[in-house]
Amino acid sequence: MTFSISSSLSDLLRTAREFIDQEVIPLEEAFLTGTPEDLAPGIAKARAKAEAMGMWAPALPEEVGGAGMSLVEFAHLSEELGRTPLGHYACNAQAPDVGNMELLLGYGSEAQKEQWLEPLVAGQIRSAFSMTEPGHAGSNPTWMSTTAVRDGDEYIINGDKWFSSSADGAAFTVVMAVTNPDAERYRRASMIIVPTENPGFKRVRNTPVMGDVGHGWSSHAEVSFNDCRVPISNRIAGEGEGFVLAQARLGPGRIHHTMRWIGICERAIELMSRHAIDRELAPGRPLATRQVVQHWIADSRAETNAARLLVLDAAHKLETVGNKAARTEISTIKFFVANTLQRVVDRAIQVHGGLGMTDYTPLAFWYRHERAGRIYDGADEVHRNVVARAEFAKYGDVDLRG
Repeated sequence: MTFSISSSLSDLLRTAREFIDQEVIPLEEAFLTGTPEDLAPGIAKARAKAEAMGMWAPALPEEVGGAGMSLVEFAHLSEELGRTPLGHYACNAQAPDVGNMELLLGYGSEAQKEQWLEPLVAGQIRSAFSMTEPGHAGSNPTWMSTTAVRDGDEYIINGDKWFSSSADGAAFTVVMAVTNPDAERYRRASMIIVPTENPGFKRVRNTPVMGDVGHGWSSHAEVSFNDCRVPISNRIAGEGEGFVLAQARLGPGRIHHTMRWIGICERAIELMSRHAIDRELAPGRPLATRQVVQHWIADSRAETNAARLLVLDAAHKLETVGNKAARTEISTIKFFVANTLQRVVDRAIQVHGGLGMTDYTPLAFWYRHERAGRIYDGADEVHRNVVARAEFAKYGDVDLRG
């Protein structure tokens, strides 16, 4: 299929690139080497400008305060925003908020939308997502120990989670907890909204990621629920539908992530190329004259272009025929683009030498934080298994349990 874009989207992408280059990338120094207080005025100004420019909450419909972009359109924009660690936050399109917005929009009650979705889309509050547990393999989302037991018109939640994205400063978290322990495994858990001011909720600490504890939206946390009481009305959709909701949330989420990763690849290629031209090994002998550097840049360009086409194809299929029919394509992009990202950023660091190891460019930040792309939302190995099973099914039946 072809991936032509409308003239209006082309204009928006051009505007987005100028916005990122002029308003957001200059804030990276404060983000990477400064304090939250150093960053706050500049990022607040950038967020206000993004909203005025029509790039606010791009994946949400206009009637709830978003820009009303389709999944494919947002995929294109996500690449531009991904060129800096601050791009998605500047447009209120950062994880996990964008996923929680889509979750509440599609499955939340009217009361939940009024209390939580509206201020979330407006950027007045932030949210977190609490699913992974330290005591269980994250690759098996049906196996967890956190429970939500009914007591009258309330749930009492107990359990521990970690890698609760953006819990630091969030107004609420969406927690996955077992409500129906005797049901079949895909019907055991529910998703429940827990305000972080609830006395039974505690953010224990931010989880260090390769030495970086992060802050605010750019962090992960270990959280605990201790006799945490919330109304039954805080449950999203039906009891036991947590796994179904998680799958619905993950499909578009993988499009969001992978196109953001392609934006990172593009910026890494740019930084690598500029540095190779400017950095001299000796007078008159720039790094760009080295054949190995030329090959790194060529390989990075080819792999990034291929990754983009795969993601746009998956986004088109997901949008036209749904999550289930696009499952193989979604699994393919998840492991392919994550590995492309890792290779491209690694090459860029190598070209930068010692500078690449510092936080004077965003490369080291991406190397630390985006390595997790091969783990979260399904490890590489899980997604490769999905693709392999689909291939085998074309040619015959085989028991792959080993």
